[in-house]
Amino acid sequence: MHMSSRKVRLAANVIKNMSVNDAEAQLVVTAGRTSAPLLRLLRSAAANATHNAKLDPNTLYIKEIRVDGGPMTKKWTPRARGSASKIEKKTSHITIVLGVREPKVKRYNIVPAKKTEAAKPAKKSAETKTKHAHDEKSGAEKPKEAPRTAPKIFSRKAI
Repeated sequence: MHMSSRKVRLAANVIKNMSVNDAEAQLVVTAGRTSAPLLRLLRSAAANATHNAKLDPNTLYIKEIRVDGGPMTKKWTPRARGSASKIEKKTSHITIVLGVREPKVKRYNIVPAKKTEAAKPAKKSAETKTKHAHDEKSGAEKPKEAPRTAPKIFSRKAI
């Protein structure tokens, strides 16, 4: 592809690990020069997988997409005082590897709840009532929180 690999990687990273149908939809609505060639390449890879390997197109996903730099065309343009500047026309190599993802089967294990005696609320006995009343009367204090180790640095309220 006659475009720098850095620009192509931006669009390629968006569609990584997506299903082929989702990736096609994403590339169709994505603006930019890179989306059209990537879309053509993705459709070609999906067609090869369905025709040659007899795979279901709905189970395909992008297992790996790699964009590597290709050969550069180097040119020179004249500049001031007889000097020259280098122009590099960059290209990129795109590799797409498709994989088969098994469709997820929704399984629900719905078991009716059994009524047990543990689920029923237990009746409070007279002993537990008097025990709690005794604790309240004795003045047992609640445990205090541990003091802060670090001073408070930021306060929203003005002093």
